[in-house]
Amino acid sequence: MKHSTSNDMAALSKLNAQFIKNYVMQDTISHHEIIHRDFVCIQNSGEIMDRDEYMRDWATSYGTSGFTSFHYEDELIRIFGDVALVRSKTVWEKLVDGQTLRGSSIYTDTYIKEHGRWWCVQAQITPIK
Repeated sequence: MKHSTSNDMAALSKLNAQFIKNYVMQDTISHHEIIHRDFVCIQNSGEIMDRDEYMRDWATSYGTSGFTSFHYEDELIRIFGDVALVRSKTVWEKLVDGQTLRGSSIYTDTYIKEHGRWWCVQAQITPIK
């Protein structure tokens, strides 16, 4: 593995961790620093959200989700020049009508490297049945 690829892998892994932390903490300021100006999100419902709508939703979605636990695992990073795919599985618990539900999703975040840094340009979330 080339040195720059090692650095890129570490940077992308750190961004992935920050992405999830931003969600749980509803940290829109830090999240703006990760999300590309042309970002889109494909939700688990199939809805496509542009950056502005996504960021408005981001500010409150964890707090209104009912999640009592949320983390990621099984990270896989693949780099193709100035494009990278970061795939992980989220595992969560939430309280719904007094009952604890458990579930997980697979997500793939697409990053592009511009001016020496990585930006998330697309996120896609797929629920696991």
